[in-house]
Amino acid sequence: MSRKLTLFDLDHTLIPIDSDHEWNAFTTTLGWHEPVEFKRRNDDFYEQYKAGTLDIFEYVHFATEALRRQGAIKSEAAHAKFMEAVVKSAIQPQARALVRQHQVAGDAVVIVTATNEFVARPIASAFGVRELIAVQLARDPRSGWFSGEIDGTPSFREGKVKRVEAWMAAHGLDWVQVESTFYSDSMNDLPLLEKVTHPVATNPEAALRAIALDRGWRILELF
Repeated sequence: MSRKLTLFDLDHTLIPIDSDHEWNAFTTTLGWHEPVEFKRRNDDFYEQYKAGTLDIFEYVHFATEALRRQGAIKSEAAHAKFMEAVVKSAIQPQARALVRQHQVAGDAVVIVTATNEFVARPIASAFGVRELIAVQLARDPRSGWFSGEIDGTPSFREGKVKRVEAWMAAHGLDWVQVESTFYSDSMNDLPLLEKVTHPVATNPEAALRAIALDRGWRILELF
C-alpha cells in the first residue's frame, strides 16, 4: 500500500454535477415519481445539503424509495441508461487526467462521497477507481434489496473522516504514516480537508474559497 493517499470528493469536484440529485431527476423522466412534489422535495434536499443542514438519513430514505419499489433488475438497468445519458458527458478529460496523474505516481486513490454506493460505484468505475467510500445502503434480509436505511457511518461531513480512518486501519495505515491529499468543492467536507496533509479546494463554493484563501490552501479550478 502506497504511503501517499489521494482522496477525491465526487460531485462538483470530479464531475460538474450532483450525481444524487441528477439520478433522482433522471428517474423522474422514467415515470418513477409524481413529478411536481418529488422535484420540490429533491430540490429542497439539495438546498439543505448546500446549506450544511441536510439530515442524511432522511434524505437516503427519500432517495432510495423508488429503488425499493422498482427492484434490483429495473434499477440497475436504469442506472446504466443514466450513465450513458447524463454521467458520460459530465466526465471531462481534465478530471480523468488528474485522477490518472495520481494513479501513475503510485498513490492510493480513493473516491470519498456522500452519494450512496448504488449511484456512485459505476461512476467511480468509469474513472478507473476501485476504492470507493460512499454511503452504504442497508439491505432488507428478506429481499436482499435496499431497505431505505444507512448501513454504518454515512460518509458525510465528520463521517467522511471516520470512514477514511476505518479504510486506512483496514490497510494497516494511519494519518501519521501517510502523506494525504483531498480534493473537494464543499464546505461539508471541511472536517476532512482540515485533517489531510494537502487540502485542495477544487471548484470551491464561495465559503470554502474564502477559507482556502485565508489558510493558504491550494485552489484548483478543474472546470
